[in-house]
Parts: sequence; C-alpha cells; structure tokens
Amino acid sequence: MSTKTFALLQLLAVTILYNHVHATSPIKTIVVVVMENRSFDHMLGWMKKLNPEINGVDGSESNPVSASDPSSKKISFGSGSHYVDPDPGHSFQAIREQVFGSNDTSMDPPPMNGFVQQAYSEDPSGNMSASVMNGFEPDKVPVYKSLVSEFAVFDRWFASVPSSTQPNRMFVHSGTSAGATSNNPISLAKGYPQRTIFDNLDDEEFSFGIYYQNIPAVLFYQSLRKLKYVLKFHSYGNSFKDHAKNGKLPAYTVIEQRYMDTLLEPASDDHPSHDVYQGQVCFPLFLFIL
Repeated sequence: MSTKTFALLQLLAVTILYNHVHATSPIKTIVVVVMENRSFDHMLGWMKKLNPEINGVDGSESNPVSASDPSSKKISFGSGSHYVDPDPGHSFQAIREQVFGSNDTSMDPPPMNGFVQQAYSEDPSGNMSASVMNGFEPDKVPVYKSLVSEFAVFDRWFASVPSSTQPNRMFVHSGTSAGATSNNPISLAKGYPQRTIFDNLDDEEFSFGIYYQNIPAVLFYQSLRKLKYVLKFHSYGNSFKDHAKNGKLPAYTVIEQRYMDTLLEPASDDHPSHDVYQGQVCFPLFLFIL
C-alpha cells in the first residue's frame, strides 16, 4: 500500500463527488478491496509472460546468501511459490536488511540484495530463503491473471513505509501511518488519530460503508470509532449481496476480507502463511456479486 493508493482513492472519491453534483458519469460507487502487501515480483512478477511490457521478472534475478561476500552463493528467482508459504520478515529492521543488504542505508539506489541473507537469519534451514526467491506462475493465481489480462496493472507500486502490515494499511484510507513503523498492540488498541477519507466523505455528506468478514481493520483509526459511524459497519455475509442487488451500496464501499483463520472459515487476505488459494476463491465472489 502506498501514498499512491491513497491519492488514487482520493481522486476516485472526488470523481464520485463531482459526478453526483453534475451527473456526468455512470460511476456512482467505488468498491475497495485491499489484499495483503506481498511484493509485486512475488505475486505478479511472472505476469510478464502474459504481457512483456510489464516490469516483472524473467528468472535472471538473484540474491546472494551473504550480501557482504562477493563470492557468495546466489539463489535465482523462480516460479515455484506455494499457496501456503512461510511468513518472511517484514519488520522495519528486516526490510532495511532486505533492501540494503546491511544496516547501511547510504547506497542510492539501494542494491536490493539482502532478501536471501535476511531469510537465512530467520530460518537457517534455507526453506524461507527459497520461498522469498519465488513467485507465482500466472496459472496458479487465475483470478489475478484474468484481471491483469483484461485490465490495467501497476508495476511501479511501492510500500509507503518499509515496515509491517498495519502501518501500510493505515496509508490506504489516510495517506499516512501517523508515524507508526510496527504493529504496536498498545497503539493499535488506542487507535491512530489521523484524518481519513471517510471523514472527508462524511463532511461532504456522501455515503460510505465497511463490509467486514470477521474484523474491520479500519477500526484502528480513532475517528471510525465515533458513535455516529456505527451504522456504517455491516456484516459482509448478512448485507453485501443484498445491498449490491438492490443498488444500496454506499458511494465508497470497503470490503474487509477475513484476516485470520477461524474454526469455521480460513483467512482470505493473502497474508502469509495464509492460503493464497482462499483469496482466489473469495475475490471472484466479490466480482460476481457486483
């Protein structure tokens, strides 16, 4: 997720506001689904096979086992990603090592040569290093393959903050993590204070709604905890299909997929080590309903 994400959503929201006033476009509703922030090369890099213009991968890419040793063994990038893979390091410190190969951040551009090294530090068996140097063949993620084939794909898309899940998710609807660089449980429980796109829409008296499958992560924003917003939250299973069928979806609609496994249903957010197949099952259901 990135500041580009927020800027794009703000632009689309402004388009909705303008169109509601001037009635110049058939676009009345934007539906936002944000999957987990895996790397582009890992999830979509091999889509270059479908379209050579995509800035993806071709298998010539590699990383050394030791970024400080010029003669170190290298591991090449492959196409053998599994639906269930281990969760690689994604703290601020881990990503710094992955991007720069050390704690020295002076190199410009960064060498991007520490992914294998950092993975080995977490898992000396080598299983994780093999995992981080692999991506999905297009046929393994057929929903994304179809979307890439039929629509646009952004191949210069960067995380807003080189850090954990929630700071990046903060950027989606607010354009900032409010300084957060980790999933700090105390701060998340307290809530983050920044203004969000939801506040902007509410000020202009335009509708928004959050359809959650188990936990609405937008509640990490303090402002979404206001009593006046309580009716903006809907159980996905009980409401989304009915609202879509009857044309009742809000102008800005957010789907919060399952972020954790439960006894009844598995997670569907693509966060490793969650099963990517479940995301491939869940995502087309959203599209079918719409």
